[in-house]
Amino acid sequence: MKLHQIKPSLGMKKYSKRVGRGDASGHGATSTRGNKGHRSRKGFHRVGGFEGGQMPLIRKLPKRGFIHKRSIDISIVNIYQLNEKFSEGVEITPDLLLKHNLIDNINTHIKILGKGNINKKLNIQAHSFSSKAKNKIENIGGKTIIL
Repeated sequence: MKLHQIKPSLGMKKYSKRVGRGDASGHGATSTRGNKGHRSRKGFHRVGGFEGGQMPLIRKLPKRGFIHKRSIDISIVNIYQLNEKFSEGVEITPDLLLKHNLIDNINTHIKILGKGNINKKLNIQAHSFSSKAKNKIENIGGKTIIL
């Protein structure tokens, strides 16, 4: 056996379909693309989200924004605000923050940030504290209580 005598097994070699080579070939005229329409044209490219003329889902959805049901609202309070509003030794709770209009809603996640200075001992209850705020409050002698 020589290299030029090697041939693939019967049925293993598939020839490509030669379209557009005249009506006698059986694949002439429309070249197996059907009749008319944008899919039969040269250079056809389907746009993402196209649903065959039906109104696409992306166009049906409202465009006013999306809020995930598990996302949390965070109310931010800076320590300089606490220093201005409250006297020394006060136990600051979410109810007290709402009463003094520092937060809008009692059901939000309250975070204390370290902007400004504090010079009063305060016991602050909140859901979270920034490290800077926690250090400033505890250096004065106040307490940070995580809810």
